[in-house]
Amino acid sequence: MAAASDHPPFSEAALLIAISFGWFIFGSILSVIYEFPSSGSFSDVALMETMMLELVLGALALAFLRARGYRISDTLPSPSWRGLQEGLLLYAAAAAACFVVGWLVPSRSDLVQPIAQMLTNAKPSLVVVLLVSMLNGLYEETFLLGYLTRRFATLGASLAVGLSVLVRLLYHLYQGPSGAVSVVVFGIVLGAVYWRTRRLWPAVVAHSVADLVGLAFWTGAQGA
Repeated sequence: MAAASDHPPFSEAALLIAISFGWFIFGSILSVIYEFPSSGSFSDVALMETMMLELVLGALALAFLRARGYRISDTLPSPSWRGLQEGLLLYAAAAAACFVVGWLVPSRSDLVQPIAQMLTNAKPSLVVVLLVSMLNGLYEETFLLGYLTRRFATLGASLAVGLSVLVRLLYHLYQGPSGAVSVVVFGIVLGAVYWRTRRLWPAVVAHSVADLVGLAFWTGAQGA
């Protein structure tokens, strides 16, 4: 990063997070406050709106980083076939970790689990699911790991990875307790691997595959 210093400014990170995730965090917190309204779903319209929003906010966030003197190429992933294979393995490892934690800490039946209802009620088309999965994985990991974890690397793994997991959790609160646990575990695995390798593309692939599997398999996405 061209403008990176040994002591990353928290104000810069706060602005970047506000641009890229602020709206999603706000909506997620509102969902918790209003006790997870059941109207939410992963419909084609909702997914396409999310894609458009991520494209706009992503462009603004990258423009902000460029204005701060960053080389955008340092923040974005470098696709490769090897990274694709590593990403598939990373997804398998993260999914296995989520399964084990979910088995050790089973969800309580008396708690609201909105993510299950949202997935059950949604019937998105496979094309939309594929597109949103690819974009969402790229969007989130670019700013969570490619910027946030990398930017705070000088402060140690616990803080650098922990910040990305915290932000990741905040905009996934709408998924309820069960979804939140999976998000935290998934984020820790991806963050830990990125910390050791400093390679973003496998994390992007793993995240995209997770979204694709979750949306296509659990909702029974339609071919058209």
